[in-house]
Order: sequence, then structure tokens, then C-alpha cells
Amino acid sequence: MSSSALLPVLPRTALVTGATSGIGWETARLLAEQGCTVIVHAPDTESGHHALERLVAAGTDRARLRLAVADFARLDDVRALASMVGAAHPVLDVLVNNAAVAAPERHTLTADGHELSFQVNFLAAYLLTHTLTGPLTARPGSRVVNVSSSMHRTASISWNDLNRERRYSRHAAYAQSQLALTVFARATAPTGCTTVSVHPGICETTLLPLYAHEGEPATEGAARVVRLCDPATELVPGGYYDRTALSPAAPVATEERTVRRLCKIADRLVAA
Repeated sequence: MSSSALLPVLPRTALVTGATSGIGWETARLLAEQGCTVIVHAPDTESGHHALERLVAAGTDRARLRLAVADFARLDDVRALASMVGAAHPVLDVLVNNAAVAAPERHTLTADGHELSFQVNFLAAYLLTHTLTGPLTARPGSRVVNVSSSMHRTASISWNDLNRERRYSRHAAYAQSQLALTVFARATAPTGCTTVSVHPGICETTLLPLYAHEGEPATEGAARVVRLCDPATELVPGGYYDRTALSPAAPVATEERTVRRLCKIADRLVAA
């Protein structure tokens, strides 16, 4: 028997954002079921504790769960979350950028001055991922999975009016945030880390009204996300997955100049 065969399989650690309900909650449950230590992100303490209680009631081992609270409408909260996670978990194997909100009916800016859905759905994920580069590169084979949407195909990035103050539409604002998240997956990932984006399907979540009247159970969408987190699943770096299939993203999402431009703007917008 080779010495390598005697090496223990180290437990993996995963951070799932937006894990209090829907696909995020189911993703946290499935990852914990696979033996991961799962950091369950919640926007507030009350919803976070409720999510943990529901996970334990569903059969999840409480010892595998950690709670992390941050309001993604506040970038300082994102920075504090990254600092806390990095200090407690110097090795992070999986980051699932799942947190998302529907753009409100009325144009809404965060305290940081950004359109709400653009910040929560994209800028927060961008900042969190970059700030966690250390833990994400501590062990080879780490993965960042951006839970995006097929709606990115209908979107355009309003480069001169990212907050869409001149002409606001909640559907256009939300779609823009999903396109940005899909584009971000194509940016150069930290060494040893693979980043992809996925449309998990139209599922029964709080975002369903943006898409349709009916959807699949959230657990089915989560299973597609978790599949991409599995080291046994081969990934194409920067790839866009439609449910389980590698699919062409919208042409604009594959343009290198778009990737560079978006990252340059995002760097400026999340600068402390």
C-alpha cells in the first residue's frame, strides 16, 4: 500500500451565503450531509438561529454548523464577515455566493450608495470572494460557485448608470446583478481555486415571482449547486452551468474587455 493511500481525507469547510431559506438553506443541508463543516450565512441573528434550528430538526449534525451574520446591504458587514471567517477558518474549500434579493419596486440605494440588488447580489460577493483569497488558496482544489440566473441573458450592464437612477426597472436591475455575477466567474481566480457560475433552475424560492408562477423544489436547485462543489465533479474554470450542463453564457459575459471593465469598476466601488 502506498503512503499516499494512508493519508486521511481532511474534512472540507464551506461558506454558503444567503443560507436561511430556499436554495441556500438546502445547499447548506446537503453539504453538511456530505460531511462538510458549513458556515451558514444569515442577514441577521434571528433568521440565522432559526435556520440552524430547522437544519438540526431536519437531521443535520449541529457540530457541523457555524453561524455567520452579515447584512450585505452594508459593505462593512461583508468585510467583518470575511475577517471573522478567515480568522476562524484559515482553510476554506468552498464558497457558494448564493445571497440574493429581488430589486424593489422603487429605486433603492444602500447606505454605501449602490442600487440594492447590485450590491447584495454582486458587489458583496465580489468583495467577500476577494477578501477570502487567503483561506480559499490555503489548500488546492477550492471552489467558488456563483449562483446566478438564466436572466443574465436578458441583461445589459449600464456602465454609465450602474445604479439605474435615470431609468429604473426592477427586472432590469436584478438582471444586471445576475449578469455581473456571471461575468465575475470568468475573472482570473486565485491560484488553486476554480470559479464557476450556475443557473440552478427556476425553483420555489422568494425570487420565484421574478421568473414564473411555479417552480421546482428548492432542494433540486441546491443539488445542482452542490454537485459543482464536489471535488469529484470536473469543472471548466469560468464556466457557466445551466442546471447540470455546461452551457454558453450570454456573449457579453464572455468578453474579456467586459470582465476587465467590470472588475476595475467593482474594485473602486468596494474600496474601503
